[in-house]
Amino acid sequence: MNIPVDFVWLEATALAIVRITAFLVIAPPFSHGAIPMRIRALLGVGLGLAVSPVVVAGYQRLDTGGFLLALAGQVLVGSLLGFLVLVLFSAVQSAGFLVDTFGGFQLAQAYDPGMNVNGAQFTRLFQMTAILLLFASNGYQLVLGGLFRSFDAVSVAGTIDLGRPAEVLTDAVGQMLVSAVQIAGPLLIVLFLADVGLGLVSRVAPALNAFALGFPIKIALTLLLVGFVFTALPAIVSSLAGEAAQVLIGVTR
Repeated sequence: MNIPVDFVWLEATALAIVRITAFLVIAPPFSHGAIPMRIRALLGVGLGLAVSPVVVAGYQRLDTGGFLLALAGQVLVGSLLGFLVLVLFSAVQSAGFLVDTFGGFQLAQAYDPGMNVNGAQFTRLFQMTAILLLFASNGYQLVLGGLFRSFDAVSVAGTIDLGRPAEVLTDAVGQMLVSAVQIAGPLLIVLFLADVGLGLVSRVAPALNAFALGFPIKIALTLLLVGFVFTALPAIVSSLAGEAAQVLIGVTR
């Protein structure tokens, strides 16, 4: 029995699978602990097979050393792209952290191994909501679309210029911080004004011990107004998904 094996297709597809799998291990929402590693690996294999017609075109067989270097390069590229997406979506988590800090919930922080988040209630709640919205709004398809477009710019045997990802990463970190403040900004302003009001009351009537009432008042204000932040989360997550896709395309140009 003679079974022909197309080694060009096999090598190119294997390199694509490595890049996609490295991306899925780091990038949200696929990095959630509820998704087993073997499921991510199988998903990487399936997506690699789907993109194989693109990566095989123009691919030339490599020797053993070159193939091993290409494998390491694909791990680097996939991990780097996944980390860029992770940084962008950390804006939602950072907004929850700001709400916890200013609202008085930070004392009740705990580590969530599923989402790899160490924070209080709203840090974990915002992160969980962002992940659910990514699946519910098909935002993950935009992220995967950006990953697939990266194969057009950087072939599976090619290398990526690290100068461009470093520049994009710097911009992404700054944008993440700005987005976090924008998401939680209205609530933070209200909580700051509450602190100012309590400070004025304590100056006018020190016997009232206004700061002792500050914790329950700020917690009540946080619970009352956080719903307004949640109403904006769908549009925010959708915008972040589109921006992540653009970053994945732009960083590999």
